[in-house]
Amino acid sequence: MAAVSFPLAKRIPKLTAVAWVVTILISTVPDILWTALGAGDVTPLTWAKMSLLLGLALVSAVWTPLRPLRNYFIAMLAFFTLFQVIQRVDFTWPALQNLLGGSVFDERMQAEQTGKLVVSLGMVVVLLLLGLRRRDFFLTRGNLRAPITPVRLLGFPRAEPWPSFGIQWAFYIAIALGVLQYLALRPSLATMGMILPLLPSILFYAALNAFNEEMTYRAPMIATLEPASGSRQALWMSASFFGIAHYFGTPGGILGALASIFMGWILGKAMIETRGLFWAWWIHFLSDVVIFAFLTMALIS
Repeated sequence: MAAVSFPLAKRIPKLTAVAWVVTILISTVPDILWTALGAGDVTPLTWAKMSLLLGLALVSAVWTPLRPLRNYFIAMLAFFTLFQVIQRVDFTWPALQNLLGGSVFDERMQAEQTGKLVVSLGMVVVLLLLGLRRRDFFLTRGNLRAPITPVRLLGFPRAEPWPSFGIQWAFYIAIALGVLQYLALRPSLATMGMILPLLPSILFYAALNAFNEEMTYRAPMIATLEPASGSRQALWMSASFFGIAHYFGTPGGILGALASIFMGWILGKAMIETRGLFWAWWIHFLSDVVIFAFLTMALIS
């Protein structure tokens, strides 16, 4: 059998259009519009998204033309279901917080990241049950020196190895985030010095959050969309879903969402071109270190 070459070209245009429509409908776009209209609690939208995905999964099981997207519908249904489950469980475990010092930052992050870990591990189980192998959904180191697809607009006109691109953009994004966070918070030197004893916690939770979000927001989408839509469209759908979700997060608003879409594109590009997790995790990790450092400053100031 001939080896499959990546990235995959677009294969089924009609299914790609369906996938885009579904991705927008289950993204944060309806929540943004709902909130702008003053409709209040967005919980009904979550149940509507889950109902849509369940219906599509059932239809795709019996209607052959839609079958290539079946795994995508099931994976995203699992995504929403798992988040609904963890919202009903208290993951606050003081013993775990105390392992890293029990600081205000540990209290803030432990329950949230434990819940996210449950979701990411749940998604791994779902993907395995769907018949995907670990490499299919990037749960492997990947080819660290794989060549990038050239991006002339970003100053990479040749197929350079990923260490060159990945290391540079990891620091570019982290530095840009640091500047924006500093201008927003304006911490004093004394406050900045106070986070040094908390650095082990910041590094640990940044590493965990990067893994959780890559295995939750990115890997399942790309892995289940690639067979029907090709790598490029799967990349942009996952980047859009991830980035728009940051409209209510950090960084937030329209500019925050656009910046997060760009970051999602970089991270997805890393996954697709290396067929692994490392470079996506590394870039995400450095950015989270910066974000969590400034979050810590806000908590202790």
